[in-house]
Amino acid sequence: MLAQGLVRCIRARGTHVVALNRTACNVANESDVYRTFMELKPTLLLNCAAYTKVDQAEQEPDLAEAVNGYAVGTLARLAKQYGTALVHYSTDFVFDGTSTRPYRPDDPVNPLSTYGRSKLLGERELQSNAPARWLIIRTAWLYGPGGPSFPQTMVNVARAGKPLSVVADQVGSPTFTHDLADATLELLDRGATGVWHVTNAGQTSWFDFAAATLEEFDLKDAELKPTTSAAWKASRPASATRPAYSVLDTAPYERLVGKPMRPWREALRDFRRAVS
Repeated sequence: MLAQGLVRCIRARGTHVVALNRTACNVANESDVYRTFMELKPTLLLNCAAYTKVDQAEQEPDLAEAVNGYAVGTLARLAKQYGTALVHYSTDFVFDGTSTRPYRPDDPVNPLSTYGRSKLLGERELQSNAPARWLIIRTAWLYGPGGPSFPQTMVNVARAGKPLSVVADQVGSPTFTHDLADATLELLDRGATGVWHVTNAGQTSWFDFAAATLEEFDLKDAELKPTTSAAWKASRPASATRPAYSVLDTAPYERLVGKPMRPWREALRDFRRAVS
């Protein structure tokens, strides 16, 4: 999903880009990664590979760690060897949600879930094997065309005539893949390194995000009810614990590029246009 957004942005600039799926290069398979570096000798690697099934990760911690964690170390070591700049994407789920203000890039981390811990492992693997130039871009509530996403799920369920029950006490910032792709290139253009937070502007709950999606897709008659994190967890005890508040502070990005990220609701409108 993110890779498709990046390919779109990079090709629009007339720059050569090679996009590899899991069949072409499984990042958890070291021999695949070594072969890819030998064949392509990339100047820039954008690592969009990730295990993103947050709940399923609770039952598959080894696989989540292999893809989100140790594979990033392999990429970093080879990027260092080949002089490749490396961009890796991480998540708001590295935080525990107890903050009362947006999380800054240097705030203490404390993931609550297997998924969050695996993504933090990836951050540390990269930093421990850092190439000459690297970026970790933490983002949140990512959605876009070309893959499964929260708003598309809401639309699919509503169109099937089924009721929706969505958590109303978790707050974050929905982020459109096309905007994150553009922001990535903005950071690279300006020589950025280190850890950055990038999301669309503003914050909302999952419930209000769902309501906005249904409104945008003209599905206002769909049955949508709020629920709590506690009730959701009680009905699905094996599910992952998510942070109650995971808004990311994007001020450093905005200062560097000289403009804010656009509001999440405006981006949602473009998502609707992209998939309609």
